Amino acid sequence: MQFLAFSFSFKDVIDILLVACIMYEMYRLLRKTGASNLFWGILAFVVVWFLVSFVFQLDLTGAIFDRIISVGAIALIVIFQDQIRMFFFRIGARFSSWQLFRRNENETASRQQVLEITQACRHMASTKTGALIVLAGEANLKEIVDTGERLDAQVSARLLENIFFKNTPLHDGAVVIREGRIIAAACILPVSKNQEIPQHYGLRHRAALGITEKSDATCIVVSEETGAISVTKEGTIREVSADELFLVLHSTAADAVPNT
Repeated sequence: MQFLAFSFSFKDVIDILLVACIMYEMYRLLRKTGASNLFWGILAFVVVWFLVSFVFQLDLTGAIFDRIISVGAIALIVIFQDQIRMFFFRIGARFSSWQLFRRNENETASRQQVLEITQACRHMASTKTGALIVLAGEANLKEIVDTGERLDAQVSARLLENIFFKNTPLHDGAVVIREGRIIAAACILPVSKNQEIPQHYGLRHRAALGITEKSDATCIVVSEETGAISVTKEGTIREVSADELFLVLHSTAADAVPNT
């Protein structure tokens, strides 16, 4: 049996590296949604398709695989539309990352807003008051904001604590902060379907993971059971102290400050 003779050039190396980067980014996105096994299944199918069509050149089998690939690509777009949207969000973020190096004229206002959020979370943690705060990034989260009550208020610790005070009308749901303003409260967030989330995490934590899997937002959770503060971003979660929370929020302050 005669195999195809391959000759590699610099262009081929660049091609392989680009494909590897795309596949790695896809794996990261699917791993955060608990679908990493599906990724490996798709990768195995693509490898077999490549061997059948281009190495062994089996025309009939290759034609069948080509049909499956064409239909399967459409099915994958439908199934993983949220992950694909997040993938392009990240590409856009890479190209616009130069903006992070510009001096922010609202640095003082940004620091004050971070202090207000940190102070509110510190106090709610000490009283074991459950809270869910979303800091919008490039995505404006309009579909999330529309599920809650519009506020458009200045960020303040007292207001945040009042919103999440138990038995108040707006305490059950998430607060969305965008461009340095509390845009809405009592918002409904999508719940993560990741099966690898530890069982001790409740609905607030799963909602925080869900919104950060589907957008570039950062989410803060205060546990009603333990008073622990957690931060979620890009589908990952970690517990932090109030002091660590300040540092995390300060590093992403550009997402919460008006671009004036």
